[in-house]
Amino acid sequence: MTHAASREPDDFPVEGIDYVHFAVGNAKQAAYFYTSAFGMAVTAYRGPETGHRDYAEYVLESGTARFLLTGEVRAGTEIGRHLAKHGDGVIDVAIRVPDAARAYELAVARGAKGLQEPTISEDEGGKVVTSAIATFGETRHTFVQRGDYSGVFLPGFVRRDPIAGAGSPCIEAIDHVVGNVELGHMDEWVTFYNRILGFTNMKEFVGDDIATEYSALMSKVVADGSRNVKFPLNEPALGKKKSQIDEYLEFYGGPGVQHIALTTHDIVRTVETMAAAGVEFLPTPDSYYDELGSWVGETRVPLDQLRKHAILADRDEDGYLLQIFTKPVQDRPTVFFEVIERHGSDGFGKGNFKALFEAIEREQAKRGNL
Repeated sequence: MTHAASREPDDFPVEGIDYVHFAVGNAKQAAYFYTSAFGMAVTAYRGPETGHRDYAEYVLESGTARFLLTGEVRAGTEIGRHLAKHGDGVIDVAIRVPDAARAYELAVARGAKGLQEPTISEDEGGKVVTSAIATFGETRHTFVQRGDYSGVFLPGFVRRDPIAGAGSPCIEAIDHVVGNVELGHMDEWVTFYNRILGFTNMKEFVGDDIATEYSALMSKVVADGSRNVKFPLNEPALGKKKSQIDEYLEFYGGPGVQHIALTTHDIVRTVETMAAAGVEFLPTPDSYYDELGSWVGETRVPLDQLRKHAILADRDEDGYLLQIFTKPVQDRPTVFFEVIERHGSDGFGKGNFKALFEAIEREQAKRGNL
């Protein structure tokens, strides 16, 4: 584990993750899934009825977490091309900034590939300035400046009533977003975030930290100075069999977002609610809990409840965390979610890596991909 030393004055301020943008095969059905299964609420819409002819787009929110789901209405769109190659997945992790023009200017000057020059959009709610750069694979970062906007999401979107059957809200924020990159490219992208966005290296996991009998990976975490935006970056490492990162890269068709961690203050209620709505979580062997109490100590959730719900726990010098991971939420074994409850710890569950990866390997074996 490494912590950044003294930091330079923050010349690239960021305020947080504004939204995570998914390309999906059917936006209406995906919106229903995240409503019923994750307890998120549809708040805004843009589509043919609003003059946006090629796509249907739904915005879902829970706490400060916000997803944008885009599906194509007519064939031959860029979203359709992306879906054919990658399947459902994340195309954009949008970052809220105080000045989107300045962010773009700095990023491009430092070597980023510009995808959208600063653009002003306006409606009765005010104006939003956006710009965008490329990052790993076909993922992008849109910079969003919304200080002068009071509308529902972005200009062009209209308020949309929640979809019927909305579940109980249990997600409060996006904790971190994890990217998978090809063998040998992790340090390249760590350097990208250091150089382009001024992020610092928060933690790193290598070697036995992050290996099982069959497979291994390496991971480093970059974050802005305020720790509002955290991006762990993974690459495969050589092992006896195909790692989870190798499987992702094969089925996604290249680098991309592997999982999104969502925070909650009550992980048991969240897991119960999501499981009752059909979300499948990775199982944890009962033996994991036999020794857990001896090293993780007392947690808010009693050990028997952790065992009952297959929730993992980890402790470091700053506190502890509770976490659990879903199985992939689409047909391809690519994107999944983490639910995390933090109590002081700013870690990522290092003590659980072996148990987690073995659980993933059991699922890979079922799919014939180990």
